[in-house]
Amino acid sequence: MKKETLAVWQEGEYSYPLAFGFVPNLVSYIHEEDTQERPCMLVVPGGGYCVVSPTEGEIVAMEFYEKGYNAFVFTYTTNPLMLEPLKEQSMRDLSRAIRLIRSRAGEFHIDPCRLILCGFSAGGHLCASVCVHYMDVEDGRYGSFSNRPDAAILSYPVITSADKAHRGSFQALLGMDAAEEELEYMSLEKQVSPQTPPCFLWQTATDEAVPVENSYLFAEALKENGVPFAHHVFSEGRHGLSLANEK
Repeated sequence: MKKETLAVWQEGEYSYPLAFGFVPNLVSYIHEEDTQERPCMLVVPGGGYCVVSPTEGEIVAMEFYEKGYNAFVFTYTTNPLMLEPLKEQSMRDLSRAIRLIRSRAGEFHIDPCRLILCGFSAGGHLCASVCVHYMDVEDGRYGSFSNRPDAAILSYPVITSADKAHRGSFQALLGMDAAEEELEYMSLEKQVSPQTPPCFLWQTATDEAVPVENSYLFAEALKENGVPFAHHVFSEGRHGLSLANEK
């Protein structure tokens, strides 16, 4: 297995004011035993837009690697001190990561037409943000490569900024005094279109952190727009189950 860390922004391109030297990055999990073109799974952990959870990163990528995927774990910009709202920075990060992977598809032995996102909690919100807003994100370096995912797995995702919101995620993302237009833009059930990629959603009915209605709202929007989807709600389970394979 080839495992390496790749910065997604080059010097001078990244300017989040509280980064303190951090640059968003990908860690690759690439099969080296052959040059077979494989589907790509890009794993995006959660953490309320304040951290990137390690329990939803490598162990998930390795599960897909064992199933035959070439995989990546993405560490994006977060707001751990709740001092500088992220706005669209994390979405730009993920958009760049998708384009970077496609630009090196031959090197990574991946099929650029089978690039799938797998996001958890706030990482699910980030993945869904790119699914609905990909056309809004320009890229001067990799703009010739598409940033539209071919599909997305949304695991107990944050979706809505309305009544059933996970408030902490939106405070980290948009700040305490977000404008109504910003909240509307990032309330993703309101932003689905027929061009949104197919999605698989799963969540538990007893999720204590992100109300299950988040998944229902997004699934309903996908249905209304004719987007293929599957939606699984399990009767019980806590938030943050990751692979949900504990005995």
